[in-house]
Amino acid sequence: MEHVDIYGTDHSPWVQAVLLGLYEAKIDHRLRSVPPLQTFLKAGIMMPAAKIDDGAWHLESTDILVSLGFDAVPKEHQRLVMSSWRGLIHRVDSSALFWSNFSLAGDRHPSYLRRQISNLLRPFMPLTFFLLIHFLRLTGRSSIPKNFGDQFVPFEDMLKSSGTPYLCGDKPNSLDFLLFGMIQSHCTTYVPPVHALQTDKRLPLLRAWLATMQERFKGYGHLYSGVYFPPHTLRQEIATGSERLVFWIGATLMVVAFPITVPLIIFFSVRNRIR
Repeated sequence: MEHVDIYGTDHSPWVQAVLLGLYEAKIDHRLRSVPPLQTFLKAGIMMPAAKIDDGAWHLESTDILVSLGFDAVPKEHQRLVMSSWRGLIHRVDSSALFWSNFSLAGDRHPSYLRRQISNLLRPFMPLTFFLLIHFLRLTGRSSIPKNFGDQFVPFEDMLKSSGTPYLCGDKPNSLDFLLFGMIQSHCTTYVPPVHALQTDKRLPLLRAWLATMQERFKGYGHLYSGVYFPPHTLRQEIATGSERLVFWIGATLMVVAFPITVPLIIFFSVRNRIR
């Protein structure tokens, strides 16, 4: 394995999980913000998608992590990570903050022209998320727990029973990447689960695990949680001013083209749900 191309945004917990695995394994990789044509036609903006060396593009973060050499995650543990997603619905409490944070994500293509083309097109991704989250809120299809700390208690129990610094052993593996990736997603825009992780008295071992992960991944360029958890670090990778300008131009065009973009979003959302 010499190089991995990965499509997605580091605001996604599942993309974060794969990026963390690539960083841990020290595998050369490049993150792209516009989907490859073959996966877009098949699954819309579904992410992550990864291509190892010259192979085909593959979806599903858990399968990609296995391809990278990490352990498979049992289904019951996957469901626990999925349940910790609740709270991300608050990311659109402030539309301005939501879009501003996405504008900082940027693109990492070495070609300036290709990078700016991607920045022009990538607003389609946050527009999709923005509309879908509002749809979930309006229809009441996303349950909000009374206490956001509840969704993390099972991981506290895992750390108690494992007696190790990580969820499944003496070094991080797929489950650690999935949960830490979910927390990075929560931290892209401060949402209630972050406060629960900071203050809930039931989660001392999980906070210690967070500190251990923060230390291990302090050179990781997509670390958002360093602002809220020790050891504190600032995010390393950020879009330049010209890249953010092109992003906002693209976002304006996406809004102007609502008669095209919204039906396209609905089409791919419905098709992916049916599958």
